[in-house]
Amino acid sequence: MNIVTLLPFIVLIGAMFLMTRSAKKKQQKAAQMRDQMQPGTGVRTIGGMYATVKEIRDDAVLLEVAPGMHALYAKNAIGAVLEEDEFDRIINGEPVDLKSDDAPIVPDDVSELTAADEEAAGDGKIDLGKSPAADADRAEAEDHEDEDDEHDEDETDVRADAKTDADAEDETDGAKDDEAAEPKNAKRRGGSGSK
Repeated sequence: MNIVTLLPFIVLIGAMFLMTRSAKKKQQKAAQMRDQMQPGTGVRTIGGMYATVKEIRDDAVLLEVAPGMHALYAKNAIGAVLEEDEFDRIINGEPVDLKSDDAPIVPDDVSELTAADEEAAGDGKIDLGKSPAADADRAEAEDHEDEDDEHDEDETDVRADAKTDADAEDETDGAKDDEAAEPKNAKRRGGSGSK
């Protein structure tokens, strides 16, 4: 055989070898990671649930998914073993630095929260985002819609009247045709009856 004919097969076998090799490396890393688990370690399952390892068995791991709530998972279901500070950050959230200027200021009483609203109200009216200009625009748009509706109704009436007139003409034309056809038929009947 020619080498050119074998070249696609060689490339395919090489690609398969590289893919299986990388898959084996990933499996080995995952196995090493699972071997690092100790009771008290924070983990993330392949489903995305965070839990704390309570007990390690041959093929299973007992996890504490909530305080006092335990669940048994297969070792293969552990997606990642997390470091302690990362697990605490995920579970407990970011600690808030109370000394920084970005921390929210909480007033001592409710009057401080409503003072800005009272100043804005001023004249006792509540601003709902409506203005006289917006009301005028809305009224003008409604007037245009009413005019368009009336125009559409007029066109519909004209079409209906034209159709009625056309139907009436068809009926009168049909009656004239019937009258014209009667004498001819009468002559035929009379002619055939007299012979």
